[in-house]
Amino acid sequence: MSAPTSPAEDTYRHSLRLLLDKDIPAWVDLWAEDGVMEFPFAPDGRPKRLENREAVAAYMRHYPDHIDLHDFPELRIHRTTDPDTIVVEMRGVGRLVRTGRPFDMTYIAVVTVRDGRFTSYRDYWSPLAVLEAGTDFTGSDR
Repeated sequence: MSAPTSPAEDTYRHSLRLLLDKDIPAWVDLWAEDGVMEFPFAPDGRPKRLENREAVAAYMRHYPDHIDLHDFPELRIHRTTDPDTIVVEMRGVGRLVRTGRPFDMTYIAVVTVRDGRFTSYRDYWSPLAVLEAGTDFTGSDR
């Protein structure tokens, strides 16, 4: 018998389903108004911090036009001593829309969810993988 999930885990899993469904407006609705998304490894010229839901929405608006996600075949969610915070290890696979090339990226994220909304999301993705894929994930291919 598996252990019950936490509200943070449930929200995160729901967010992944929304990304696979390409429902970016519903994904953005999972954010607290003052939620913060950070990209600690973002290369120069790319956003390192998005300060609120509106900034997250602008960042993600064209995501499905560039990345066609098919699955998250490897997903591990780790609980922390803070019941609102989880650490996520995952792999996203799909294809790049413009080129048709495969998309395969591994992520680690530290996510805090309060009252069913993301309040903090630190996304540790590889900038080298982004450069190799030929996309910047913010609305324009390179």
